[in-house]
Amino acid sequence: MIDYDLYCKIKHAEAAGHTPPQIARTLDLHVQTVRRWLAVERYQRSRSAAALRPSKLDAYKGAIARWLETHPFTAMQLWHKVREQGYTGGYSILKDHVRRVRPRHPEAFLTLKFAPGQCAQVDWGSWGAVDVDGTRRALSFFVLVLGHSRWLYVEFTLGQSQEWWLGCHQRAFEKLGGVPREVMVDNCKTAVLSHVPGTAPVFNAQYLDFAQHYGFQIKACGPAHPQSKGMVENAVAYVKKSFLAGRKTSRFAELAPAAGLWLETVANVRQHAETQVRPVDRLPEERAALGALNPVPYAAVRTVTVRASRRCRVTVDTNRYSVPPKQAGALLTLHLTNDWVRLYAQTTLVAAHARSFARRADLENPEHVRELEERKRHGARQRLHLRFLELAPAAAAYQRGLEERRLNVGQRVARILGLVPTYGAEAVGRALTDAHALGAYASDYIVNLLEQRARRLPEPGPLHLTRADATAALQLELSAPDLTPYTQGQPCIPPSKTN
Repeated sequence: MIDYDLYCKIKHAEAAGHTPPQIARTLDLHVQTVRRWLAVERYQRSRSAAALRPSKLDAYKGAIARWLETHPFTAMQLWHKVREQGYTGGYSILKDHVRRVRPRHPEAFLTLKFAPGQCAQVDWGSWGAVDVDGTRRALSFFVLVLGHSRWLYVEFTLGQSQEWWLGCHQRAFEKLGGVPREVMVDNCKTAVLSHVPGTAPVFNAQYLDFAQHYGFQIKACGPAHPQSKGMVENAVAYVKKSFLAGRKTSRFAELAPAAGLWLETVANVRQHAETQVRPVDRLPEERAALGALNPVPYAAVRTVTVRASRRCRVTVDTNRYSVPPKQAGALLTLHLTNDWVRLYAQTTLVAAHARSFARRADLENPEHVRELEERKRHGARQRLHLRFLELAPAAAAYQRGLEERRLNVGQRVARILGLVPTYGAEAVGRALTDAHALGAYASDYIVNLLEQRARRLPEPGPLHLTRADATAALQLELSAPDLTPYTQGQPCIPPSKTN
């Protein structure tokens, strides 16, 4: 026994042109139950049901029905209206009555008949988890069904974010070789940002750009009205029942070829319950009416602004991707696709990695490692250079002298600095200055100078005369100087040297 509310739903669905199988699937009823109640002209309770007791609301039920036919008043609005006419009963009994008798308007259902190439319906499905990159990931699948032929496209994904959403659309269009004029969507955030009843939906900006690129219009079903895209709802359930149920495949990579085979040998070659025609037989007519496919693929990416860490890493979905050392701490633009992670500084590509679906993996580009090591070596050389210049004012000139002679400057500078702990910075600086003055440009010269100056010389001993007549050796005869030139104004001629 069904209630009055469900009976009204069945009758209104029939008035909208829906068949008993369609109504049964929409309301989750057996088709024979639907047919039995369609044959009933007026709803009646079972004989075992208790007789209805008189109610304070009985006198106002006719007015309530008339009001509801003219406008979808809320129960609270109707309560105020009947109170103005003398109703003294409670609000709850009125609310229950309104819920039972409120008319179900035919426009709540969309027709399921479409012209070839007119419309496709798309939606997501979810099903457990699969193994990928050494971890378990939630499994999703994208479904597209053409309105006229009921041709089905299925693609399994590891998410329902923007890059998957756009990429699945794109690959479905490429498989078809064309684009339907309309695509009907649910109110998921990748398509519709907001949809207040009675107002136009606010579509996702990137999805609008995608639709313009491929030349189709987006049609959003009403909020909380999934029956308006019943074809794809039924298709999602069909994928779960016919393809996924009982399947033991646990690896993500195995699903795509298995699903492709199932679509070709089962889903699209079966006699469809609604059309009584195989989808593959109607597909040529539908394909001929599709719009032309844009030959330029759309960049199906999710764009995010991220900041690189000081360890030259960017984190995406718990995984860390390396960036060049000079980008450490910088704000970068992340472009995320199904397969790639690309990072840009302004408009310049600075890093690209194959996307990983592992958990907390560290993905490192060897080139970034080499750059970091080179930066460290360069920094070490810079610090060494500064220490060398601090030894003496002549250190810079001495280094240029080493460079002019095409010597291994770094090696020689390091060797000279290695002398400081032994001889002291002051002594090494003085040796540098002297070596530069002598034009001696080699670390060996510096070592020799330091060694010579550090060597202790013996103290001089007493003078011992070896001649027999030491006293005579000390008796020297000096001739008197000739001062005549100074007194007579004559040029001075030095006296001849005498032996």
